[in-house]
Amino acid sequence: MPVYDYERPRRFVVGTVGEPGQRTFFLQAVDTGRVTSVAVEKAQVQVLAQRIDELLDLVVSRSGGSASVPALAPDGSVDTEPLEAPIEEDFRVGVMSLAWDSDRERVVIEALQVTEAEGVNDPSEAVEADPSLGMLRVALDGAAARAFVVRAEAVVQAGRPACPFCGDPLDPAGHVCPRANGYRR
Repeated sequence: MPVYDYERPRRFVVGTVGEPGQRTFFLQAVDTGRVTSVAVEKAQVQVLAQRIDELLDLVVSRSGGSASVPALAPDGSVDTEPLEAPIEEDFRVGVMSLAWDSDRERVVIEALQVTEAEGVNDPSEAVEADPSLGMLRVALDGAAARAFVVRAEAVVQAGRPACPFCGDPLDPAGHVCPRANGYRR
């Protein structure tokens, strides 16, 4: 299987197919003339969103605020459109890695096809060892990565409305967003 490489995708989103309790989660990268959809577990989406958020916070902290990473997803940047159809699973994800490329100021996400191999910790090394494995590699700027996190958190909470800033479920009694300076709904 090939390496699906997206340097600056038009879209990189998470979405689901099916009803709550029976949903299949997908990461989907879209660029001119191509779409890659890989199946993931709900827990993988949760951890990926959390780790991206933590990584971006660390980049901002270590750069003293000079990195081109916003504290919040910019207004209007969260992609709320459904997954591109038809949704055809290219592969199921086993291992993922996450890194900050300081030269390009990009978050780099790699998702490797599930394998039976033991001890695979680095998707790039696994693909070199077994070129039949598929890998999705996506590079996102800070704003796109923050927007991905918001959508991922909302998708995980599907069936319940979510805050557009932090992704937390909205309580009918009200919600005060910890990320948007007291945004209330």
